[in-house]
Amino acid sequence: MYSKKIIDKKDAKERCEVLAEYFIENRATVREVAKKFSISKSTVHKDLAYKLSKINPALYYEVKRILDQNKSERHLRGGEATKRKYKILADTAKTSRIYINYNIKNR
Repeated sequence: MYSKKIIDKKDAKERCEVLAEYFIENRATVREVAKKFSISKSTVHKDLAYKLSKINPALYYEVKRILDQNKSERHLRGGEATKRKYKILADTAKTSRIYINYNIKNR
């Protein structure tokens, strides 16, 4: 598959194309690509949104379509993440209260 070493020291052209291929194949987000290749989101975005248009215009248009779709869905993803976060916090709080109450009763 893709290895992190391919991305580390290769030239910008090859890096852009490898990132774009992964991005398209997995219909990933910029954050997911950055995490997969251990590079910053800024680098991924700059490579996909700017450099790729000059290096490989055909590949760029496929990437642009997915970037635009991700951007239009961004508010939905953010809402889901917030919902999950507060559910985890609420579950943790319930567990903590049960544990605290158990300890107080059993003293």
